Amino acid sequence: MAHLEIQLIAMLVAVACSIPGTFLVLRKMTMVTDAITHTILLGIVLGFLVVQNVHSPILSISAVAMGVVTVWAIEMFTKTKQLSSDAAIGIVFPFLFSLAILLISRYTSSIHLDIDSVLLGELAFAPFHRLRLFGVDIGPLSMYTMGAIVLVNLTLVLLFFKEIKLAIFSPEIAILFGFSPTLLFYGLMTSVSLTTVGAFEAVGAILVIAFIVGPPLSAYLLTTDLKRMIWLSIGIGIWNAIIGYQFAIIFDVSIAGSMAVSTGITFMVIFCVTPKHGLLSGIYIKRQQLQKLACQTILTHVYYYGQQQTRHTANGVVSIERYIQLRQHIVRRALQQLINEGKLQCIDGYYELTIHGYETMTDY
Repeated sequence: MAHLEIQLIAMLVAVACSIPGTFLVLRKMTMVTDAITHTILLGIVLGFLVVQNVHSPILSISAVAMGVVTVWAIEMFTKTKQLSSDAAIGIVFPFLFSLAILLISRYTSSIHLDIDSVLLGELAFAPFHRLRLFGVDIGPLSMYTMGAIVLVNLTLVLLFFKEIKLAIFSPEIAILFGFSPTLLFYGLMTSVSLTTVGAFEAVGAILVIAFIVGPPLSAYLLTTDLKRMIWLSIGIGIWNAIIGYQFAIIFDVSIAGSMAVSTGITFMVIFCVTPKHGLLSGIYIKRQQLQKLACQTILTHVYYYGQQQTRHTANGVVSIERYIQLRQHIVRRALQQLINEGKLQCIDGYYELTIHGYETMTDY
C-alpha cells in the first residue's frame, strides 16, 4: 500500500508542477523556479519565528508570500535595465536563501527544519504523515494537499486560459483588451509558490525544480500547440514519476533523486530524437546542407575548368579532391551522388558535366 501511495503522491506533484511550469517555459523564466524553491525556506523560518509552531498554516502562507517577494525583487532589479534576469536571480536567490540558513542555525537549531530534507526531500516518509477525519485514517496528508493544488492549478488555467495565453504571447494586445499582464504574471508566480510549498516536505526543492522544468521543456520540443503542450507535459511528468520510482526500488537509491534523473533522461531522449528540434535531426539537416554545398561546389568547379586546357588535371578523377577545399569523404560522397543523379560523368579519367548537369548550372 505504501508503494502505491508514494507513486500517487509523486504523480500528483508532477501534475501540479507541470501546469504552471508550461507557462514558465514559454516565458523563458524557468530559473526563477530555482530561486523560489529555495527562498521559500526563508518564508517558513520567518513564519515560525512569529508563531513558534512548526505545524501552523502561517508557515505555508509566509512561504508562498516569500516566493512572490522573490519574483518581485528579481523583476525590480531586471526593470532597472542595469541587470539581466539571470544576474538578478544570482543576487536575490543566494541572499534570501543564505539568510534563511543563518536564521535556522541561529534561532531554530532545536527545531526540525532540516536543510537536506528541504533540498532533497524523502518521499518514502510521506505515507507516514496521515490525514485523519473523525478519527478515521483516510490516507497520506501529502496526497490530499497535492490533489488540492492540482485542482487549484487546473481551475486557474481553465478559467484564465485565454487571458494567460494572450499575456504570454502578446502582452500589448492583452492590455488593449483590458487584461493586466503584470497581475496575471504574479498570479502565475503565486501558483508556482503554492505548488512548491505544497510539495516542499514530501519531495524537496530539487524534485520540484525537475518537475516544473523538465516535462514542460520535453513537451515544448514535441508540439507548438499550447493545450497539447500542457497535456503532454502532464503525461511526461507522470511517466517520469513512475519510472523514477521503479529505478529507485531496483537500485535502492533516493526516490526523489531517481525521479529527477529520469526526468533528465526523458528530456535528453526527446531532445535527441524529436523530428523538428532534435539533436539527431539537426545533425542530419546540417549534413544534408553540407552535401548540397559540396555538390554545388563540384558542379561549379567542373563547369569552370571544363572550358580550360587544364581540365584533365583539375577535373581528374584522382586529382579533383585536391582542388575542392572540403573533406575527402564529403567530396567522394558528393561525386557519387552527382553521378547517380546523372549530372556528372567520367570520361577518359576526368569528370565532365552531362546535359542534365549543364541544365542544373543554369538553374544556379
